[in-house]
Amino acid sequence: MKSTLSAAEARRVALAAQGFARARPETAGTRQLNAALARMATLQIDSVNVFARSHYMPLFARVGAYDTAALDRLLFARRAPYVEYWAHVAAFIPASDWGLFRFRMHDLRAKYGGWLDTNRDIASWVLSELADRGPLRPAQIEHDAKRGARGPWWDWDVVKRALEHLWLFGDVAIAGRRGFERRYALAADVLPREAREAEVPRQDAVRELVSRAARAYGVATAADLADYWRIADRKAVLAAVADLVDAGELQPVTVEGWTSAGRPAPAWVHRDATVPRRIEAAAILTPFDPVVWFRDRAERMFGFEYRIEIYTPAPKRRYGYYSLPVLIDDDLVGRVDLKADRAASTLRVQSAWWEHARPVDAAPRLAEQLRLAAAWQGLERISVSRWGDATEDLAHVLPEASRHDAGPSAPVALAEDEPEVDELADEELAG
Repeated sequence: MKSTLSAAEARRVALAAQGFARARPETAGTRQLNAALARMATLQIDSVNVFARSHYMPLFARVGAYDTAALDRLLFARRAPYVEYWAHVAAFIPASDWGLFRFRMHDLRAKYGGWLDTNRDIASWVLSELADRGPLRPAQIEHDAKRGARGPWWDWDVVKRALEHLWLFGDVAIAGRRGFERRYALAADVLPREAREAEVPRQDAVRELVSRAARAYGVATAADLADYWRIADRKAVLAAVADLVDAGELQPVTVEGWTSAGRPAPAWVHRDATVPRRIEAAAILTPFDPVVWFRDRAERMFGFEYRIEIYTPAPKRRYGYYSLPVLIDDDLVGRVDLKADRAASTLRVQSAWWEHARPVDAAPRLAEQLRLAAAWQGLERISVSRWGDATEDLAHVLPEASRHDAGPSAPVALAEDEPEVDELADEELAG
């Protein structure tokens, strides 16, 4: 691997590491889904369902229109090979990796265990309910808590917080979902014994997680590697990087345009990384795809400034309620705000915008992805709004699409301190 990469080469390295240098399979089954999950190492969860649940979309971007029921079986079946934990915020990880996050469970217990000590009676009752009855949805526990048949009459918010704390501490695991509602269970009822009992020392766990982040990113700064697993201890991350350099797994590299305090930013490339001559890809990404989930990296790598505008009042939205980045070849060239109108069986393009230096064939290639997205979601029609500088181009190459009005009349820029969805989720779960 070269010691210096151009900005375009770094983009191609990163996208290849995430699987975008590969042609999509003609059909995608369990093997292809597992391979894509292995390259990402984790799959972030988000509750927004205006187009499709976020955890379905990274697989769609990489393997095409797959059967989501196949992914559900991998993620939610009894004794599934994957389990939820606070990895890159709430995310799916291989069940065998549970022990890698033991240090995080210890840290969270040290930070928030006082609340559980204060509410020990509630926590004990919740654990006994799960032990006696097996996996339960919150609504099932809520019903009994309110009617007082099997336990004290506690406020539901307190019971829910007990469940969430017990999950963060590793006493409770998620045994699948019904719709999007979690089913909680004792960890012993979800995870194999070897995963449950694994106690990976902190230093070894951080080094392994940094190694996986480096492989998944291809090329990265220390901040990138720390964010992949939300590791707050930057000294531990840098120590892990040093160990991996000594082991020959990482190589220092200079990337054109990657700077820190006016100087080249320290970066590293993984030994398995490749520099493809070109990336020929077209995909619509979720905001929580590893390609873009760390906003600093997305801006540094693609010049792509991104914020989620769900909590922004409609008149102040610049791009739309839930705009999705558009990847064409090795660059992010636009964003589309999509809505699945299931009652009308219509994929609504609520807004569409171009970024810098899009290729001349960007519109027809994005149109094909919109057709694919509509078919994947079982929608018969596409409608394109008139909000955004890409909508006329899309309407031209989608002659079958209808048109509709959408969007605020006077969009303005976002405030600098406006929170994003994942930041709010962090406060909700940890608080």
